[in-house]
Amino acid sequence: MNYQELIHECEESGVTVEEYPLQSHDGLYCNNLILINQSLGDNTAKKCILAEELGHHFTATQNILDQSIVTNRKEERLGRIWGYNKLIGLYGIIHAYRNKCQNLYDTADYLGVTTEYLQEAISHYRSKYGVCTKIGYYLIHFEPYLEVELL
Repeated sequence: MNYQELIHECEESGVTVEEYPLQSHDGLYCNNLILINQSLGDNTAKKCILAEELGHHFTATQNILDQSIVTNRKEERLGRIWGYNKLIGLYGIIHAYRNKCQNLYDTADYLGVTTEYLQEAISHYRSKYGVCTKIGYYLIHFEPYLEVELL
């Protein structure tokens, strides 16, 4: 899924997406409107931010800008996790392996995400599943590095 396809999915969900010169955020979601910082540069970075903001559309119950509030930090995390699962997911990692991706950079490129975003997703999956998890006939290792093994 590329940036334009994700924008189309937002629109189908009743969410408008606009690029705007934001000063202190890469993206913002409020009342069915997502603003993406136009200075992010390439569409890969914008897509990663857009997925998180769309996640807030589906998971946030209130204004979560004040991150000093514990419940807001939890909701911020839910939006990020939604984005990780949308753009990457465990099956995405398996598909990258099946398409001969050999390292983090190949995998990020195959999935169309930044390496930073992929590393954050792997960190989340590691905290959720531990050092590895089994999906079907595959074992995904998160430590010491991302590796997929066919069982």
